[in-house]
Amino acid sequence: MIKFGPSGNSESFYAEGYAHTEQSAKFVKDRGLDCFEYSFGRGVRITEGKALSIGEAFEKEGVEISVHAPYFINFANPDDEMANKSYGYVLDSARACKWMGGKRIVFHPSAQGKVSRFEAVEKTEERLKILAEYIALNGMEDMLFCPETMGKLAQIGTIEEITQFCKIAPFYLPCVDFGHVNAREQGSLKTVEDYKSRLEYMIAELGFERMKNFHMHFSKIMYSAKGEVKHLTFEDEVYGPEFLPLAVALKELNLQPYIISESDGKQAEEALEMKKIYNSL
Repeated sequence: MIKFGPSGNSESFYAEGYAHTEQSAKFVKDRGLDCFEYSFGRGVRITEGKALSIGEAFEKEGVEISVHAPYFINFANPDDEMANKSYGYVLDSARACKWMGGKRIVFHPSAQGKVSRFEAVEKTEERLKILAEYIALNGMEDMLFCPETMGKLAQIGTIEEITQFCKIAPFYLPCVDFGHVNAREQGSLKTVEDYKSRLEYMIAELGFERMKNFHMHFSKIMYSAKGEVKHLTFEDEVYGPEFLPLAVALKELNLQPYIISESDGKQAEEALEMKKIYNSL
């Protein structure tokens, strides 16, 4: 089944007097949503007890939970010691995700830095192979690790690069952020065919069964010549992308991803708007 939900808590969550992630489960469920992404963006700072408590709340409401690993992961870092920390950030995120009863860990692959793009991609791929070994050694092959398409030109994470990385191991699953794709490609996503061509490429490379329930982020994003600037809401009429043509593409290709809204402050509201658009087709 296709699933819709927010990344973190909307402004409305706090405005209604809620404060704890355990309360997010009912907040999301009461709005008719199906999933929630918990962010460890600034570090994995959670006790096992707290993670288990969150997991119980989400299990009770029947809402699926995923996590986003720290933003400072960089598998192309020229410093081996710093790259080693990235393995830890992913594995720590996965451990916490498991405590929460989740299965999906989203992570940013790397940044180009001062080397050529080819070298950065090659180094990232090499280290993702090592990460795959660590995942196996820790008995986490039953989880899904989702490298994300990135919005800035200086970041590693085009659709082609993410597809390439996901061929390394069966537990690597693409996280396609269409706002990021649109930002780095300067407004490339406008028609149903624009979305379909990219999804069909990934299906051809990774197989339909693998792509059927891929992970997805969506929001409108402001961009400059260097790519992503900031996340927006659906009220923006300048930058895009629009969700309707993507919804049509998903229906036509029979794809049922796990769709996370990253709209600025209105994640839950716009996740529900996407669900309504999809169900109206």
